[in-house]
Amino acid sequence: MLLSKSCMYGLRASVQLAGKKDNTYVTIRELSEDLDISFFFLTKVLQRLTQAEILESYKGPNGGVRLLKHPGEVTFLDVVTAIDGACTLNECALGLPGCGVMKPCPLHDKWSIMKENIMNMMQNITIAELANRGNDNLDLDGLIHYIIR
Repeated sequence: MLLSKSCMYGLRASVQLAGKKDNTYVTIRELSEDLDISFFFLTKVLQRLTQAEILESYKGPNGGVRLLKHPGEVTFLDVVTAIDGACTLNECALGLPGCGVMKPCPLHDKWSIMKENIMNMMQNITIAELANRGNDNLDLDGLIHYIIR
């Protein structure tokens, strides 16, 4: 798996919120139950998305979270970067220290090409597009595998 569990949950929650046509606030409890994700774990994930200004949170009796921007303006990469960081795909595929152009590992050349394809996909697919697929149990690993084949 290329993405952390936190990132997968953040993507699923973002897609779920993008599916709300009226962009109303959704309680974290409701998201947690709809996505079958631990409430406390999801709360921490959503905090990262709020800090990255992807989500907006509102406290109080009618509070919850919602997308801060239109889903068509939020990319897959925006969410990944907010949760897993900008260097998610910059590490060696084998985890070897010092791997690079000058000292490549056995997978370096192939990984570089796949990494570029994955980054392009992440930059060019929006949360709105993922939401339009209409699948609550979005198989993000399957999507990535499909794109890089």
